[in-house]
Amino acid sequence: MSATANTPPRRKSNHSLNRNRTAELHDVKLDVKVVLSGLWISTLFVFAYVDIFGFWRADVLNGALAGTIPRVGFEINQTFLVLTTVYILIPSLMVVVSLLAPARINRTTNIVVSLIYVASLVASTIGETWIYFILGSVIEAMLLLAIARVAWTWPRHAGD
Repeated sequence: MSATANTPPRRKSNHSLNRNRTAELHDVKLDVKVVLSGLWISTLFVFAYVDIFGFWRADVLNGALAGTIPRVGFEINQTFLVLTTVYILIPSLMVVVSLLAPARINRTTNIVVSLIYVASLVASTIGETWIYFILGSVIEAMLLLAIARVAWTWPRHAGD
């Protein structure tokens, strides 16, 4: 009998085991509805933080105290606040629409709403000089264009 017959098998090193575990990871394909909902949530976070960071700007603070929006001169009144609320409610509701609406309605709604919001972002960024606002707007636009692309390329059944 040889000496190797009585020796226990060698264990792999932890480094080797970790590498094998990583190689075995399976990337699960997400449902289109979940992807769209997640993109809307991310967009809303960027919307919120760009607006929140704006309150560190003297022109925004002074405008708010004077009751106007800087650069555009809109009066901050009931109508403005209702329209601003509606502007944010739409993408907020798109989180739920993306999860619950039937595919055909979902696809069309996501394409139309996201592209309208891209246009509104471009319009609101014209003349802006603050880099944080421009950066936030670019990221928002990229997320919205990703929404349009994901909705546009919605998978179809072979029989459709």
